[in-house]
Amino acid sequence: MYAPAGVKVDSKVMPVPERMRAWVLGNPEQLILTDKPVPFPGKAEVLVRIDAVAICATDLDVIKSGPPAMIEGGLPFNKNWTPGHEYMGTVAALGPGVDEFAIGDRVTVEIHAGCGQCKRCRMGMYTSCLNYGLNYGDVDKGHRANGFTTQGGFAEYAVNNINTLIKIADTMTDEEATLVVTAGTSMYGLTELGGLIAGESVAVIGPGPIGLLGVAVAKALGANPVFLTGTRDARLEKGRQLGADHIVNVTHENAVDAVRRLNGGKGVDYVIECSGAPGAVNDAARMCNRGGKICLAAFAHDPDLVDMGHIVRNNIYLFGIRGEGRSATHRAEAFMRTKRFDATLIHTHTFQLEDLPEAIRYARDRIDDAIKVVVKTRPACQ
Repeated sequence: MYAPAGVKVDSKVMPVPERMRAWVLGNPEQLILTDKPVPFPGKAEVLVRIDAVAICATDLDVIKSGPPAMIEGGLPFNKNWTPGHEYMGTVAALGPGVDEFAIGDRVTVEIHAGCGQCKRCRMGMYTSCLNYGLNYGDVDKGHRANGFTTQGGFAEYAVNNINTLIKIADTMTDEEATLVVTAGTSMYGLTELGGLIAGESVAVIGPGPIGLLGVAVAKALGANPVFLTGTRDARLEKGRQLGADHIVNVTHENAVDAVRRLNGGKGVDYVIECSGAPGAVNDAARMCNRGGKICLAAFAHDPDLVDMGHIVRNNIYLFGIRGEGRSATHRAEAFMRTKRFDATLIHTHTFQLEDLPEAIRYARDRIDDAIKVVVKTRPACQ
C-alpha cells in the first residue's frame, strides 16, 4: 500500500498504487516500457497522476543525445531515466506541509522550479535560475526541471514542486491542458517584449507550436496586424485560424519584403523568432521597424552570423527567453479558460502510453503534418 511517511493520501478520493508503468531511456533513440516504484513527494511537492503528456521537440533531442538532461554517464546520459515534460494530471498525494492544493485537483504543470534562492529566482526568472545544472542527481540542491534534471512525464506518476502547478477548469480537456505550457512560453516572450501590445504590429517567424500559439496570444492581447511566416501551407493556415492577419510562405516570396509590403512599407514593432533557422535573426532584424524588439524563442542548433551593425544602427532590442518564466503559464491558462483562443487547433494526434514510440515517430517525422502529439496514460473509459 502506498503510504510514505509524512505524505498525505486519500485512498477514497485517489487511490495510489505502489508501482507504475514508465518509459525509460536505454541506448540513444531507445525507449523501454518498464515498471517502477511510484515516487514520494517531499516538502513543497505533490504527487501528480499524469493523465496526458504532449511531445516537445526538446524531448526528441533528449531521447536522441541526452543533453540538456545529463544525470548519469553513458549515451544518452540517463539510462533508466524517464523523459517528458509537457504534462497535466490530477493531484494524487501531498508532501509534508502542503496545503496549497487538494487531492483530486486537476492541474497542468510548468517544467521549471528554480532554486528559489538565487538572484534570478527572486526576480521571478526561475527559468534562468543561476543554480541551473547544479542538481544533477541531487534534487535537493539547485534548479529542478521535470523531464530534464528530474524524472519526467512519460509515466503514470511524477513529483512536482507546488510552484509549478496551475489549477485548470473542469471544462478544459486533458489534451488542451497539455498545451497550456506551450502557450505560456509564447506569453512569456510577449511579456518580455513589453506585454502591452494592443495596436502594435507583430511578426512571428516559424509556425511550430510556440509560433502558432504566439500568433494566438498576440492577437488575444490586441496586436494588429499579426504576421506569420513559414514554409508549410498547412501550418500557415493553422496560424490564420489562430488569428494571423497575414501569412507568408517563404518558399514563394522573401519574408522581409512581404512583411514590409503588407505593413504599409514599414517594419513591425515586434518580432517573435520561433524557427531557429539559419539567417532567421537577420530576417527578424530587417522585419523590425527602428526601435523595434525581437524575442528569440527557438533553440538554434548551429551558430549563425548576425549583422550586429544593422541592429545597433536601428536601435533594435534583442530578448532571449527560456521556457515559460515569470508565471506566464498562469496567464496563458486564464486566456485558454476564457476561450480567448483555441489552442486545440494545434493538437493533431493522440496515442496511448503503451504506444509512445509510435507517437514519437509521428512527432519527429511530422507524419500527417503532426504538430502537437499527445499521449494519454489512462483508457478513455477511466
